[in-house]
Amino acid sequence: MGHWIVVPIVLPAVMAALIVLAVRHDIVLQRIFSITSTVALVAVTLSLVIFANNNNPEMYALGDWPAPFGIVIVLDRLSAMMIFLTSILGLGVILFASSEWDKRGQHFHALFQFQLMGVNGAFLTGDVFNLFVFFEVLLIASYGLMLHGAGAERLKAGMQYIVINLTGSTLFLVGVGMIYAVTGTLNMADLAIQVPQVAAGDAALLRAGALILLLVFCVKAALVPVHFWLPGTYANAPAPVAALFAIMTKVGAYSILRVYSLGFGENAGDMAWLAQPYILPAAIVTLAIGMIGVLAAKRLNGLIAFSVIGSMGTLLISIALFTPESISAGLYYLLHSTFAGAALFLIGDLVASRRGAIYGDKLETAPVFHQSGLLAVLFFVAAIAMAGMPPLSGFIGKLMILDAARDSDLSVWIWSVILVTSLMCIVGFGRAGSVLFWKSASAEGVIEVEGANWPVLPIVAACGMLCALVALTVFAAPIMDYLQGTAAQLFDTTDYIRAVLGEIPATQSGQ
Repeated sequence: MGHWIVVPIVLPAVMAALIVLAVRHDIVLQRIFSITSTVALVAVTLSLVIFANNNNPEMYALGDWPAPFGIVIVLDRLSAMMIFLTSILGLGVILFASSEWDKRGQHFHALFQFQLMGVNGAFLTGDVFNLFVFFEVLLIASYGLMLHGAGAERLKAGMQYIVINLTGSTLFLVGVGMIYAVTGTLNMADLAIQVPQVAAGDAALLRAGALILLLVFCVKAALVPVHFWLPGTYANAPAPVAALFAIMTKVGAYSILRVYSLGFGENAGDMAWLAQPYILPAAIVTLAIGMIGVLAAKRLNGLIAFSVIGSMGTLLISIALFTPESISAGLYYLLHSTFAGAALFLIGDLVASRRGAIYGDKLETAPVFHQSGLLAVLFFVAAIAMAGMPPLSGFIGKLMILDAARDSDLSVWIWSVILVTSLMCIVGFGRAGSVLFWKSASAEGVIEVEGANWPVLPIVAACGMLCALVALTVFAAPIMDYLQGTAAQLFDTTDYIRAVLGEIPATQSGQ
C-alpha cells in the first residue's frame, strides 16, 4: 500500500492544522472540512482493511530509517480493523456534534481531528515508545474535548481525568526506560527477538518494566483497581465526546493484546504470557463492579458509564485467556461494545436534552417529552445490545466468549460472572427504561423545551451506531472469518517480524 499506510495519521493531523489556521472563525466551514476529512478517512481505512485481509503485514519506515532504529508504522489485520472502527465511530460522532455541540466551546473540530490522529497512530505504530507518543497526542486532545462546554462538574471530572493520565504517562516512561535498559530496543518485533535472550540477572528488571507498562495499559482500559476515573469522566463529558471515548478504553485493551502477545507471548521463555495471571482475575472483578454500578446508578449517563466498565471486563476476560478462539471472540465483542457504548451515550443525550434542565438524565419519573416514543425504541435496542440479549451482536459475542472459556481453569467463575452480570445489566437498563419512558407516560403534563424543530443529524448518528450493531449481527459469519484470521496472525508472529525486520533470526525461524 506504500504511503497509504500513514494516511490515517497524516490526514487528520493536516486537517486539524488547516481548521485552526484557516477556518477557525467559521463554524460551517469547520464542519464541512471535518466531516469531509472523516468520510475520506472511512474510505481509506476500508481499503486498508481489504488490503490487510489479502496480504501479510506491511511496514512503513518513516524517514526511511531501517527497523529497529527508526520509527515504523505497521499494517496488519488487527491494526487495519481498529483504524476502520475508529473512522466509522468518528463519522457518527462528528455528525452528532455538528448539529449543536461543536458551538459550545472553541476548537472542537481541530481537537477532534487530533484525537483521531492519536488513536490511529496508537493502533498503527510498531514501536512501544511511539505508542507513548501517540498516547500523549490523543490524551492532550481528549483533555480539551473533555472540558468542551465547561461546567463545574465537567471541570472537576476533567481535572481528575488529567491527573490520572499524567500519572499514567509518567509510569509509561518509567516502564519503557526499564525495558529499553534491558533489551536495548523498543521496537515490538525486535522485542519478540530480544526478550527470550535476556540474561537471568536482568529478568527481574525486565519483568518489573513490563508490569509497570501493563499497569498503564490497565489504567487506559479501566481495569480494576485503576478504573475509578472512568464513571465520573464519561458521565460528565459532552455526549459526542463520551461516544468517541468509547474507543479510548479499547486503545488500552489493544495495547495489552499487541505488546503481550508479540513481545511477551508464547515464545518469550520465562516471560511467556506475563500479563495473564494479573488481567484475568481483575477482569472478572471489573465486570462485576461495572454491573453493580449499573444497578445502583441514579443518572442515565452514570448507568451507561458503568456499563462501559462492565463491557471492558467482559472484553478483557476474553483477551486474558490468550487463545486464538478467545482472541477472535474478544475482538468481535470489542467491535460490538464500542458501537453499543457510543449509541447509548448519544441516545442518552437526546433523552436528557428533551427532558429539560430540571429532569435531564436523572432516573426519576417526569412528564412525557418530545419524541419519547422514538427515543424509547432506540434506547430499547441499544440496551438489549449492551446487555447481550438475543438477537443482536452482544449475545453472539458473549456466547463465543463463554465457549472459548470452557477449557480455562477459571471457567466456572467466568461463566457464572458473565451470566449473572448479564442479568444484572438487563435489570438495570430495564429499570432505567421503565422510569424514563413507561412511568413518564402516566405522569401529568408535557415537558416543553426550546427547539421545536429538533435537528435531524443527532438522530441519524444514533441510528447509525445501532445500524452498525445490526450489521455486526447480520454479517457475523464473514466478520468472524476475518477475526479468526486476525487471531491466527497474532499468534504466528513470523510474518510480523519479517515485515518489520526483514528477516527472521535463526532462533526464531524454526518456530
